[in-house]
Amino acid sequence: MTPRLRVAPSPTGLLHVGTARAALFNWLYARRHGGVFIVRVDDTDRRRSTSEFEEKILEGLRWLGLDWDEGVEVGGPHGEYRQSGRFERYREVGAQLVAKGAAYRCYCSPEELAQRRKEAQRAGRPPGYDGRCRSLDVPEAESVEGSYVVRFAMPRPGVTVFTDMVRGEVRFDHQVIDDFVILRSDGSPTYHLASTVDDVDYGITHVARGEDILPSTPRHIQLTRAMSAPEPVYAHLPLLHGQDGRKLSKRHGATDVGEYRQVGFLPEALFNYLSLLGWSIGPEATIFSPHQAVEAFDLADVSSSPAVFDPVKLEWMNGEYIRNHLSISEFAERARPYAEEFVGAPLADEVWQQAAAVLPLVQERVKLLSEVGPQLAFLLLEEIEYHPKSWRKVMRAQGVDGVLSQAISDLSKVADWRTEPIEQALRGLIAEMGISARKGFQPVRVAVTGSSISPPLFESLAAMGREATLKRLRDARSKLT
Repeated sequence: MTPRLRVAPSPTGLLHVGTARAALFNWLYARRHGGVFIVRVDDTDRRRSTSEFEEKILEGLRWLGLDWDEGVEVGGPHGEYRQSGRFERYREVGAQLVAKGAAYRCYCSPEELAQRRKEAQRAGRPPGYDGRCRSLDVPEAESVEGSYVVRFAMPRPGVTVFTDMVRGEVRFDHQVIDDFVILRSDGSPTYHLASTVDDVDYGITHVARGEDILPSTPRHIQLTRAMSAPEPVYAHLPLLHGQDGRKLSKRHGATDVGEYRQVGFLPEALFNYLSLLGWSIGPEATIFSPHQAVEAFDLADVSSSPAVFDPVKLEWMNGEYIRNHLSISEFAERARPYAEEFVGAPLADEVWQQAAAVLPLVQERVKLLSEVGPQLAFLLLEEIEYHPKSWRKVMRAQGVDGVLSQAISDLSKVADWRTEPIEQALRGLIAEMGISARKGFQPVRVAVTGSSISPPLFESLAAMGREATLKRLRDARSKLT
């Protein structure tokens, strides 16, 4: 049987890294076993779902390198891949379950339910639905006036047992599962019904999702059995935690895939890092390609322990990818949009070509593509702003005025404006003045780049050009006085 797996994001928010990791694991398993990967949209929450969120979620999946064989935007043999277009199908299944006695109408009002929950709690009984309307037969129920919901009749007594690919045998006693709602009073489906019907109709063979959904699984299994459909294999993935051991949330930093893209992470790096959250390709392998991941991945190898999302390790990995897995031309192509965003306008080709002279040096130093713009600001902007801390620390030291004057004099004499002659001139300056490289070079660096942290000095001046370099040295000297 061809494996068929899916990811089903809800467009009520952005693409969380946990959802992205689940999508990635489903994609890896499908690709490893020659299966089908499906993307459907669980948009039954029509009030909170938006097309903007859906667009950003799909864009995030594609940016990570995840393609899908069926689903939204690519189509497939099952017609509609958005739940909002399948409400009639869910109502049809609900009616069939009622007709066969696997579900029933419940006329209890919210106020009645709240009162009975309180009474159950006071008596020490489980607070779930007490099954009052379950005893009504179908003709009797249809004769009752008023609004109603449809509840699934959980088999009692009973136990749902299944083998989870990650957790092994899992058992749920039906005593702890009440008769849950599958159709609301307005006829809209709940998550349990819509998700199960979709999995049955789309022929899903494996359901790999977060362990937070585990309590819902016995409900979905019983619904599947009531529909007389084959049950999928389940794999409940460990949740992502922050370094404090708590479930990953905004308090730990960015959780949206789009935020990582925005600040300059490479999709290859995030793909690689998410792959390692709960799974390992091998004891020695940390950085690997999508092809290598596909060749090695299996859901049965996923750990059941929580996975810790470490932003510091992700940033380190991104730096490794930037330095060791991008050619200089690829780096330049990917960095340019971030540099233009920093500047706030498109860059002329000649300006970017001027910056390209120091890009290899920048590539060795940055961990994020968003760091490229600040590193190259002295080349990209006509007017620079001096970093306050750099100015206070470097430019207010004794003798800086003399260093700048001497640099202007010595550099004016450099006929061949290249890195080597520039270095020779400035090293001659510190020898002649009898000062350290730090006292001689740092004032020149701050004067020209605006900061004490920049690409290597001599290469930076060569990229700047003679006249621009001398002008900035004069401007800084003027600011001193």
